[in-house]
Amino acid sequence: MSELLQRSQTILIVDDVIENLRLLSTTLTEEGYQVRCAKNGAAGLMGAKNGMPDLILLDINMSGMDGYEVCQRLKSDPILQEIPVIFLSALDNISDKIAAFEVGGIDYITKPFQVAEVLARVKTQLMLRAAIAEIRELNQTLEDRVRHRTLELQFTNQKLQRSNQALQREIEERQNLEQQLIYEALYDSLTGLPNRSQLLEHIDRAIDRNQKQADDQFALLFIDLDRFKLVNDGMGHAVGDQLLGAIAQLLQSCIRQQDTVARLGGDEFVILLNNVQSITEATEISSRILEKLALPLSVGPHELIVTASIGIALSTSGYRDSTEIIRDADIAMYRAKEKGKDRYEIFSPSMYLKMLQKIEIEQNLRLALERDEFFLCYQPIVRIPQDESRNFGDRLSGCELVGFEALVRWQHPEQGMISPADFIPVAEETLLIAAIGQWVLREACQQLRDWQLRFGTAAASLTMSVNVAGYQLQKPDFVASLDQILEQTGLSPDNLILEITERTLVDSESATQETIAALQHRRIKLSIDDFGTGYSSLSYLHRFPVSVLKIDGSFVQRLDTDEQGGNIAKTIITLAESLNLVAIAEGVETAAQLEALKTLGCERAQGYWIAKPQRAEALEALLEECLNQTGLNQTGLNQTGLNQTELNNAEARDCSCQNTQGRSPSGFASS
Repeated sequence: MSELLQRSQTILIVDDVIENLRLLSTTLTEEGYQVRCAKNGAAGLMGAKNGMPDLILLDINMSGMDGYEVCQRLKSDPILQEIPVIFLSALDNISDKIAAFEVGGIDYITKPFQVAEVLARVKTQLMLRAAIAEIRELNQTLEDRVRHRTLELQFTNQKLQRSNQALQREIEERQNLEQQLIYEALYDSLTGLPNRSQLLEHIDRAIDRNQKQADDQFALLFIDLDRFKLVNDGMGHAVGDQLLGAIAQLLQSCIRQQDTVARLGGDEFVILLNNVQSITEATEISSRILEKLALPLSVGPHELIVTASIGIALSTSGYRDSTEIIRDADIAMYRAKEKGKDRYEIFSPSMYLKMLQKIEIEQNLRLALERDEFFLCYQPIVRIPQDESRNFGDRLSGCELVGFEALVRWQHPEQGMISPADFIPVAEETLLIAAIGQWVLREACQQLRDWQLRFGTAAASLTMSVNVAGYQLQKPDFVASLDQILEQTGLSPDNLILEITERTLVDSESATQETIAALQHRRIKLSIDDFGTGYSSLSYLHRFPVSVLKIDGSFVQRLDTDEQGGNIAKTIITLAESLNLVAIAEGVETAAQLEALKTLGCERAQGYWIAKPQRAEALEALLEECLNQTGLNQTGLNQTGLNQTELNNAEARDCSCQNTQGRSPSGFASS
């Protein structure tokens, strides 16, 4: 007997009339059926998907999705389409019934219905479905038996022939398999080059020869294609594979007969140069490779130019294991990438020490947030007065405080202060920058809000500038988390400025662009950090809601010595003015530079001459002294400025923030 008849059958009732649901549910339950109810079409579909019923009683006229659409969706679902549907409707026109059958209904009961009629039709349809299911089971069983018997007969007829051929075929297969395994164990299937396993054997033999005869030197070139992922993503893996094959042939054309080219995997290749007399031979071959790669490669219908980064390791370091020299050549290759790609670098022990340092920094970074080892320093940003009678011998005289830039610092419990120039790049590579950046945002917003609450309306217009990495902007929850920070701290979005790099805008993806649009909607300002040191294309200034351009300190510091530096600064200031943007000069270190910025019409500035980055406690004391001596007006802090004595007192209270300078590529400032 069919399984459908052996178990309690489930009926789903879909009707937006509660009385109908109650009556039908009670009646069918008394008859031994399991009943589920849904008050609308959407709920009915969900109920059918969550637990497939044996039959559905479906009303036609329902609010929202009517019964016809519900039935159509059921029948379009491969899983649900076999469920029988009986329509219940007050519609009695023949056209309504035809429509019900056309969408897949198997029966039609007119309201008001008779309970006995409903029970009879339900029972009939369930029995019919059970019978169909049982017939299918029987047919399947019969087909299986026939198939099994047929296979047995075929097997019997062919058994003798297979037995005669089996031994010879097994021998041939074993021979082919052995040959294939030997090839796969030693060669790369895509390029036909020796693979990692064979390369290690060659290197070990070269090391053995070198240990026996010191003047039998060798070198290793570790080659990684630059931005190869763009080819795979943009043109497809098939083109990428063809390109790798072309690169393999190119590399073979650059070496000598006694050398070996191998593919490690992906877009990484290694060349073993035997019988090397000096490092010059390795650099000459590396240069030859880079020169050939500079020429277009024909890959199908495409002409591609691919650059590479090459790391060179020489056997004079006394290697005892093949993995050691591969490791060092790999380290040198990454050094070449750091220096701009399309070049080679020769390994030195200092590179290895630097790599170990990065590993140690990464390990410590993962614990730094948990151990509360980070803290923030804040560097004041001031408005430069354009009064011709002002001079800047007293540093801040006449400068109005308009805001701060938050700068992250790391105080390691054992190693002391670790420079942001050392740990920020590692944080970016390991993607820990998101967690660190989130902490910086929260701390900086809370600190500015605390100052506003302490100093009242006079501090209401102060802004807080926070560096944000491109990876942070790409995270889907960045805006939501920023909303949460602003809500929890009580800081107005008008007081927050997010500093990003030119690269972040130029390389922005759709997700980043949506994030920037959401920030604009919230009145959060964007600042381009280190402006002038990145891309020459300025089209992004029109496409994105940028409010601030920060003139890089390298241009500011050349104002009093280099005419070209002054011209660049002037150009940026003029550009900002023409686009109605605010220009902020960074890295102001002398009174002459500040005077020059005033002459050029620069609006705002920050730097060591104005004030060094300081902890919040030191700045609070400084602000309090300003309040006691000069007071605050409604437009900003300190119309007459911070005097030299106040500056020195503040700097003396916090010297720990003044130990580093420079910026990481993300814009996370260190000075």
